[in-house]
Amino acid sequence: MTMFSTAEELAAGIENIQSSPKTDGYVKKIVCRPDVDERRELEEAQLDTAVGLLGDNWLDRSVKYMPDRRANPDTQLNLMNARAIALIARSDERWRLAGDQFFVDLDLSPSNLPHGTQLQIGDAIIVVTAEPHLGCSKFKERFGRDAARFVNSDIGKSLNLRGINARVIRPGTVRVGSGIRKLDR
Repeated sequence: MTMFSTAEELAAGIENIQSSPKTDGYVKKIVCRPDVDERRELEEAQLDTAVGLLGDNWLDRSVKYMPDRRANPDTQLNLMNARAIALIARSDERWRLAGDQFFVDLDLSPSNLPHGTQLQIGDAIIVVTAEPHLGCSKFKERFGRDAARFVNSDIGKSLNLRGINARVIRPGTVRVGSGIRKLDR
């Protein structure tokens, strides 16, 4: 087995990704990023409205890139579809390389979760933000050219295959296996 999925293999997995649950899914993996290029898998995470996922470096990274040196709350959390990363990464151990904190079995497409949609994840509540989340040079380096093209393609964007950004609006605890469900507006 090669390290990277081919364009043909990725295209063949679209139907499985499209069959992700629309309203009630679950958290398959939680990854904390304590420092640049450092990843730690968690069984349980605490979400906070001010800092996002406790122990994660979102706050430090966000401040560094914002012109006013204030954190961008719309990028506190990154969620990626678990079926998409399973297809792209080819092995469970490589999921963490994506850099997302939550891998969930839920349809993350903008038609299902437009920005402003609230999600209960564990006992926390988060809101999907409009901030785009696209495959970057690091994603291409880690998963290959075909994977980067796949997530940034028209179908990739229509399904948010690279994932979505969100922010915490009610703190709480999330565990691997916790439910994630779309709340009525």
